[in-house]
Amino acid sequence: MIVAGFILLAVGAADLVRQFAPRRWVGYLTVAVILLLLGSVSDALLPMLLGLLVGALWVWCMPSERVAPLGFWPAVLLGVLSIGSVVWLGARADAGLIGEVWTLRSPFGDVPFDLAMLTVGTGVFLLESANLVVRAALDGEHTWRPSDLGRRLAPAPGDASAPDEATTAAEAKTSPATGPVEAVAEAVAGEEAVVESVPAGTMTSDPRAGFKGGRLIGPLERILVMILTLAAAYPILAAMLAAKGSVRFPEISRDGETGARAEYFLVGSLGSWVIGLGAAFLVWWAAHT
Repeated sequence: MIVAGFILLAVGAADLVRQFAPRRWVGYLTVAVILLLLGSVSDALLPMLLGLLVGALWVWCMPSERVAPLGFWPAVLLGVLSIGSVVWLGARADAGLIGEVWTLRSPFGDVPFDLAMLTVGTGVFLLESANLVVRAALDGEHTWRPSDLGRRLAPAPGDASAPDEATTAAEAKTSPATGPVEAVAEAVAGEEAVVESVPAGTMTSDPRAGFKGGRLIGPLERILVMILTLAAAYPILAAMLAAKGSVRFPEISRDGETGARAEYFLVGSLGSWVIGLGAAFLVWWAAHT
């Protein structure tokens, strides 16, 4: 399980650096040094090197600024690699130098270092990397994406009374907060808001203006799904997921005949929930082996 812990920690930390670090090379160097120290004191240099390699490949395969060139497949391969390393490799008998002094107790018993590393790596992955996975799943859908909204709203060719496609797309991007772009973008857990809801040149004191709630909702949702699943709090988990659907129901009900908004919401939400449940399964399996 130490292999999966280092891999998920490296991938999750790299995505956090890409998203929040002002100087990425400093962030990448810091992550590499931390992983090197952890690998050294835990006698896990090979898993650490594998984690760094997978993290570098992940950054190349799953760019944050554009559509992933390989689509959803890097996430599938990462999931197979993580689950396989936990299921087939199992736990180590010796955790190196840190294993001799490591002591961590929980209500469920002692927590070995390898299990703690796996839990931390999984949690870090759920923060930002899972957003990229959900986005890749949405980009791979053939229904529609927010970037396609201008084309979806544009009238049929030859309609002289309708505005051209560029004008329609521009109006859609500057629509009020209750317009289709904002409603759909915020309907997806973990998805970054696509456009700002405040028209250019408009001054406002509303602190919610430009707030990208999806970036906070998605990670919190996945962390809660993981914690509630591990705690076997299934009624609370079901209530939380039902509450999210209830909150989004009014805007989904205005979807009209296309059903695009509902499909976008379902694909994003189900993808986010599957990632959270998969993380819980990974930690649960490791804890019971």
